[in-house]
Amino acid sequence: MIPKKILTEIERLRAEIAEHDRRYYLENAPVVSDEEYDRLMRRLAELEKKHPEARSPNSPTQRVSGSAAEQFKPVKHAAPMLSIGNVYNEEELREWHERVLRLLPPGEKPEFLIEAKIDGLSCALSYEKGRLTRAATRGDGEVGEDVTANVRALRSIPLALAGPAPERLELRGEVFLTYSDFERINAAEREAGLEGFVNARNCAAGSLRQKDPRVTARRRLRFFAHSFGLWEGGTKLGSQSEFLETCLALGIPVSPYKLVVKEIEDAIAYYHKFGEKELPKLPFPADGLVVKINSFALQRRLGATAKSPRWAAAFKYPAQQASTEVLDILFSVGRTGAITPVAKLAPVFCAGVTISSATLHNFSEMERLGVKVGDQVLIERAGEVIPKVVKVNLEARKGREKEVSPPKKCPSCGGPVAKEEEYVAYRCDNPSCPAQIKRRLLHFASRPALDIQGLGEAAVEQLVSSGRVEDIAQIYTLSKEYLLELELFADKKAQNLIDQIAASKSRPLSKLLFGLGIRHVGEKTAETLAYLYDLEELMKAPVSELEKIREVGPVVAEAVAKFFSSGKIQELLNKLGRAGLNLKKMEPRTSSSALDGKSFVFTGELSSMTREEAEEKVKNLGAQTSASVSSKTGYVVAGQAPGSKLDKARKLGVRVLTEEEFLKLIQSE
Repeated sequence: MIPKKILTEIERLRAEIAEHDRRYYLENAPVVSDEEYDRLMRRLAELEKKHPEARSPNSPTQRVSGSAAEQFKPVKHAAPMLSIGNVYNEEELREWHERVLRLLPPGEKPEFLIEAKIDGLSCALSYEKGRLTRAATRGDGEVGEDVTANVRALRSIPLALAGPAPERLELRGEVFLTYSDFERINAAEREAGLEGFVNARNCAAGSLRQKDPRVTARRRLRFFAHSFGLWEGGTKLGSQSEFLETCLALGIPVSPYKLVVKEIEDAIAYYHKFGEKELPKLPFPADGLVVKINSFALQRRLGATAKSPRWAAAFKYPAQQASTEVLDILFSVGRTGAITPVAKLAPVFCAGVTISSATLHNFSEMERLGVKVGDQVLIERAGEVIPKVVKVNLEARKGREKEVSPPKKCPSCGGPVAKEEEYVAYRCDNPSCPAQIKRRLLHFASRPALDIQGLGEAAVEQLVSSGRVEDIAQIYTLSKEYLLELELFADKKAQNLIDQIAASKSRPLSKLLFGLGIRHVGEKTAETLAYLYDLEELMKAPVSELEKIREVGPVVAEAVAKFFSSGKIQELLNKLGRAGLNLKKMEPRTSSSALDGKSFVFTGELSSMTREEAEEKVKNLGAQTSASVSSKTGYVVAGQAPGSKLDKARKLGVRVLTEEEFLKLIQSE
């Protein structure tokens, strides 16, 4: 028997975690930090491990299974998942409206429900008596793929519905990523030496179809419901607006961007207002509005064609696209040796800027597009800073176009190029490749690494091109006299760089480990390793030992061991040691400060220091930093032009400090 006290705590933790999920995904108003949320999850997992008889398949700890799927089984939908027909201008929407009126009784004036059209991956969720039983992709509309194990890993999707639920329910909606999570995933991919995803939608689709649900869980996919294929029992619904309100009551997230209007002209006016005011600020990809007849009775009367419902239209926004010619396809070499194809374009104005190059991402994408030199292509710059090629105009070909194959030799050093079996990237394996050295130097000197100000792209270009710097260690042999021989440097600038390089020698080992660019090792992993090992110990640590570290695991352990087993890397590290860099294990932070354990959030720009410097100062005093404000936050430091974090802090009653008050606080400790 489980002690009543323990059982009560387990139920309380489950309810509290479910409430935090609801606040985060339904209301977009979290009240705890990620660290606090993780603490609750760890405590629940600990109790369930000690008392396995208390486990429940609907517990938050059971979202992620530990086994990988061999394949995704076919699943037949309760009703066909149709696609909504598109309209691209006011006239086409009015024509759709006229067709609707002709099919309805004379004099019938329907009202319309407008929702943001999320650019994600369609998914159907089946619930039996309020419990999630199955999830499937759209597939061909009739049959999809079973992705239940992965969908259970999505915190935005309730495993059990709140309140009175239908006996049987098949929800339809979109699985998607926010732009910030997409950038986080791509940054991690690039940091690990892998190719990033083409766009947020592709990333969401790939994440949902991962064979290992644990990978899906780390991607932070979201879900918004927009319709249903089956609704048996429970509350009888009369309209789309009632359905969306009921979803929220059941704990199911829906798009916050929705509106009921009575006239089609009101829908058109909202389309223009939304496109001007809201669309540019959306935190997730959307490419239009969906206009639906609100009444379910009228929807049933209108019915559907073989492909699309007659009662809805997707009112699309013009894509930020332009057509131009591919003048050449060049190859860019990254710091890990990954070679990326880049299209050199005839300059064209698109999305407010003149574009002369666009990424092709990788050779698999280039092959999929079928792009050749001389092709007329469609480029896009929507929601992303880097323009991309989205389509080749095959009808415009004249037969003079030239096909481009992956290079057999590195375009920078002429060394051999190899394709790794498990990745799509082609890679130069020469560690002395000038292009790789430039990228590695820039990463090594970046703020999260050794923070060498003044060692930017122009300086790195001159130092490597001149032949003076052939590896990272050689920056520590530079003299002011040598720098003055280069075109870029005058007396003061040369001295500043020499001083910055000297200062970097005292940076903690975690900064050096991150700066070395070890595959799969980010800032947090580097810090974990630096607290456990000095550099010599880490170089000798076997995979079997490293993979037992919670923040490491087998993939990272293998990458770390492989990195340090390289003779060239060992030679480089010996040079860095002789140059005087800090190779010592980091001492755990100890503090008797009154700030010990307090949480700080920074918003706006500080005039006296960078945000990174401010965060480092409070960490040295035993405090913690967070990116989000919650009721547990100790202080919010507001600099110039603070954002929404300041408003949230005031709403929650969190103490807000000006920069001057912050400086006085840390100086008094």
